Amino acid sequence: MDLRQLRYFIAIAEERNITAAARKLHMAQPPLSQQLKLMEQELNLPLVVRSGKTLELTEAGQLLYNRAVALIKQFDDTLIEVKETGHGLAGKLTIGVNTFSDDQLPQLLSAFRLKFPKITYSIRQNESAQLVKMVRERAVELAIVRMPIDLSDFSFLPLQTERYCFVTAKQDTAFSRHSNVTLAAISTTPLILPSAEGLGVYRMISESFAQVGLTPNLICECSDIPTLFELVASGFGATVVPQSVLKFHKKHAVHAYEIAEADLFTSSALIWLKDHFISKTAQNFIALCSGST
Repeated sequence: MDLRQLRYFIAIAEERNITAAARKLHMAQPPLSQQLKLMEQELNLPLVVRSGKTLELTEAGQLLYNRAVALIKQFDDTLIEVKETGHGLAGKLTIGVNTFSDDQLPQLLSAFRLKFPKITYSIRQNESAQLVKMVRERAVELAIVRMPIDLSDFSFLPLQTERYCFVTAKQDTAFSRHSNVTLAAISTTPLILPSAEGLGVYRMISESFAQVGLTPNLICECSDIPTLFELVASGFGATVVPQSVLKFHKKHAVHAYEIAEADLFTSSALIWLKDHFISKTAQNFIALCSGST
């Protein structure tokens, strides 16, 4: 017995008449009668009994009808879901985001959800180096990372470029008369870096000091940004972070200064594996991001 025969039987059960069922199915009556006979022979039991011109379901026929309706609905729903997923109208968007986060992401996801309301999401946060590994291992399809980072195995879409800021506690008045600071001015200040040694952001900040012949006073590494800002607000140390990070931590009692050196900036990019399959959902998100840059 196959799905085609189940559809035939559903029509027979609902119409209670072979001729009417055949008309509903847009087929001739004799072939439909033959299909009913084949189903009963396969099961070795009657599915209907005749009462005048009307067919009545046997107990077995009623059970088959109930299960057939459920099976056909599940099958039809599955086909719709598969087609929608194949076209990126349904499915899951798996995306990683850098520990710093990205102030564009909420707006991008909101715009994407308006366009594709059936999509669900899995958002994973980590350091850029770990996100690269996660994309390579297919734990996520896409990731928003901070540069610089080796992207030789990846396709990428640049998102935004921004300057770094020097951030101190509100009560620290050493720089309060200035709108910006230089690396020389902050080189002796105890610094908490928002990254771990050897990773891109840590390396960029360290190299920026080295280029002007200075060594920063690094006292702490802290990649957890909320904790980092709590430490800065308490006066434990100052930090250097991208400007957009400040938008997520307005509640903290800190003050931010632009850094005068023009080459101290960061950029973010959306990445995915080069020359590998990515879902239509991910392709649609890339297309949306392309239109926003």
